[in-house]
Amino acid sequence: MNSATTIVLVHGAFADASSWHPVTERLLAQGHRVIAPPVFNRSLSADAAYIKSVIEQIDGPVLLAGHSYGGAVITVAGVADNVIGLVYVSGYALDDGESLGQLQGGFPDSELAAHLVYTPYPAGDGEQGTDVSVDVEAFPEVFAAGVDATVAKVLAVSQRPLSAFAFGEPASTAAWKTKPGWGIVSSADHTINPDVERFGYKRAALRSVIEIDAPHLVMQTHPDEVTTVITNALAELA
Repeated sequence: MNSATTIVLVHGAFADASSWHPVTERLLAQGHRVIAPPVFNRSLSADAAYIKSVIEQIDGPVLLAGHSYGGAVITVAGVADNVIGLVYVSGYALDDGESLGQLQGGFPDSELAAHLVYTPYPAGDGEQGTDVSVDVEAFPEVFAAGVDATVAKVLAVSQRPLSAFAFGEPASTAAWKTKPGWGIVSSADHTINPDVERFGYKRAALRSVIEIDAPHLVMQTHPDEVTTVITNALAELA
């Protein structure tokens, strides 16, 4: 184990840092340094800038792990000098100049697309934004499949929406071009078409990609396997 390395766990849309809880618990029990910061889901550039600022204030090297939209965030934030590796978990590995919408647009929609809810919100200076969330009734099946039913209901009503702006905003850079990466494909994912994950990982030439017969919240349903991927990446970098 590289004890000097901090593992930063970046959550995705429609979730918060607690989505990493089972993995966070295991990593801490193994003695790793872990931070699971909030992502505000306002825009890719702003979210990545915030996570990058968190990373740059960490003393020592950082291994980034990003779930779902968090994969897009680490793609941009991962250019921070002290980032030594990237782990994509059911995530978007964007190219520079590419948006979430563009990457997803090359593949059939997942089940999620039919269950999104759009809600206006005041964006400041008289502007209006649009929040995107998952229909509460559909959430357990399309986003939290495989998670305990009671937990899934709690996650549904406490989800963190994603600004619609984030879907169309291009990534300003792609950290995987200069940093080594690892990937997990959730082959039973109803939120992101697994082929989106496969394509992004192949294009990024990640060092290792594994497929888990798991839903989107693979950190909740298969925490041991996710933890192992992260710790194996850390061992390779030691």
